[in-house]
Amino acid sequence: MMLLECFIFGMIASLITGARCKVTEVFAEAGSQAVLPCKSSSTSLASPFIIWSKANKGTIWRKQKSGLQYWGSSWSQKGIQRVQCPNSLFERGDYSLHINNVREEDGGVYSCSVENGVQVVENVVMLRIMIVSFSLSVPILGKDVSVTCNVTPWPHGASVHWMLNNSPFVPQTGISSNRDTSKIVVRVKATARLTGNWTCVVGYKGSEGRASATLSVKGIIKPPNDNTKVYASVGSAAALPCVFSNDLVPSLPVWEKLQPGSLFKPAPGRLPSSFSPSSQSSQLAWDKSASLKAVEFKDEGRYRCSGTVQGQRLSRNIQLIVAKIDSSVPSKKKGSVTLTCQLSDASEVTDYEWVHVTYDLNGTQSVGFIQKGKTLSISQGSEENQGEWACRFSGKEGILGNVTYHVQLMSGLNGQKSKGFSHNTAAVVGLSFLLFVLLLILAQMYKNHQRRKRIFQYPALETIVHTISNEREERERNRAKK
Repeated sequence: MMLLECFIFGMIASLITGARCKVTEVFAEAGSQAVLPCKSSSTSLASPFIIWSKANKGTIWRKQKSGLQYWGSSWSQKGIQRVQCPNSLFERGDYSLHINNVREEDGGVYSCSVENGVQVVENVVMLRIMIVSFSLSVPILGKDVSVTCNVTPWPHGASVHWMLNNSPFVPQTGISSNRDTSKIVVRVKATARLTGNWTCVVGYKGSEGRASATLSVKGIIKPPNDNTKVYASVGSAAALPCVFSNDLVPSLPVWEKLQPGSLFKPAPGRLPSSFSPSSQSSQLAWDKSASLKAVEFKDEGRYRCSGTVQGQRLSRNIQLIVAKIDSSVPSKKKGSVTLTCQLSDASEVTDYEWVHVTYDLNGTQSVGFIQKGKTLSISQGSEENQGEWACRFSGKEGILGNVTYHVQLMSGLNGQKSKGFSHNTAAVVGLSFLLFVLLLILAQMYKNHQRRKRIFQYPALETIVHTISNEREERERNRAKK
C-alpha cells in the first residue's frame, strides 16, 4: 500500500515541475506525540495548499490557499482536535503534522501534499506505534510474567533488544523470547531483580523507536534480597526485618533458624531464647519483622521468614552476624591487655579500626585515637586508656557495624584489689612483729623462773653462801679503819 500510494503520488507529481516522493519511518510510543515530517526547501510568499491524509481513512487535515482549514471527523477527542500543523513553521518550509496522544490504531501510512507556487512536495510517512505491556500488572514474586513489545504495523527485519533500568537486559536460564509478525515477548519469572523500567528498543532502516513500562513485583520487599546480612554485637538487640508489600497480608507467618551445613534444603533448628516475633498490636499486618533482645555469640547463623500469599509460599533468608571483643593478657607485658575484634563471619569485612570514646561530666561524647587493625594493645593502668573502646568494621559499601569494650570498670576493680592487698599485708607484718616480741618476753620470763626454781631447791647452801658474803664484807670494813 505504501509503495502504491507513493507511485500514485509520483504519477500526479510528474505532471508538475519539481515534484518528488519521499518515504520516512517514524516510531512513536502510545500516548505520546508523533511528528510526521513534511518539509520543502523552497519558500514562497503565496499561501500554500496543504493536505494530509491516511491510507483508507481519507483526509486528516487540509488547508486551502485562502487560509481555511478542515479536519477529519475522526481526529477529535472530546471536541479537541488531536492533529495540527503549526502555521508558525510554514515560513521555514516545515509542514509537519503533529498528532497528540497517539493510539495503536493510528499506525499506518500517511501522505503529505504541499503545493507552493509551481512546486509540489509529496511525502509518504510510515507511522509505527509502540506499546510495552505485562501479562500481570503487579505479579507476585515467583509467578510467571510475560513482557510484550507491540509495534503496529510490525517492521519485518527490524532489530529488537530490551533495556532494564537503563541497562541492557541479558536473558538468563529460564528466560525465553518468541517473535512473530506483530510483537516480541519475553517470558520471565517475577523476582525483585526484574522490577523497574522495561524499555523495548526497535531499530529499522536507520530509525529507532523506544517504548517503556514499569514492572512492580509484590512480595517481601524488606530485605529486598535473599541472604541479607544483619550485624549485631554481643549483648545488644538485633532487628530481623521481614516486610511484605503494602496491603499484602501473609497467612501462616513463620520464623525459623536454619541449621548450618545445608544450603539447598536447610533443616530448621531451635530459635534463641531472646527471640521475639512481631506483635500484631504494634505493627502493620504486612510487617512480620522479629528481634533478639540480647544477642549471644551462639545466636549467629541463618534465619528464615516465610508466609503464604495468594496460595504461594514466600520466604526470605537473613544471616545474623555477631561481633564481640576478646581480651587477653600477654605474658611478657604486665599491666597491658590485647583486644581482638571477632566476627562470626568476616567474609565481607575489608577494614577494622579502633576508636577511643570518652564522656565528660555532662555526658558529651568525644572520639579520638583511631587505630587500624583487628587487634589493639593498651595499658590497663593508664588513665588515658580508661573509657570505652569501639571496634568499627567496614566493607566495600561502608561501615557494617561496631562493638564496644569498657576499660574503666576493669581498671577500677584491679585498683581495689591492689589497694586491699596492700592494707592486708601491712597488718599481717605488724601482727607478726608484735607476736615475735611477745614470744621473746615470755621466753626470758620462763628462763628467770626456771633459775629461781633451781636455787630454791637447796636452802642450806643458800644460807652458807649468804654468810660467807657477809663475813667478807665485814673484814673489808675493818681493814679500812686500820
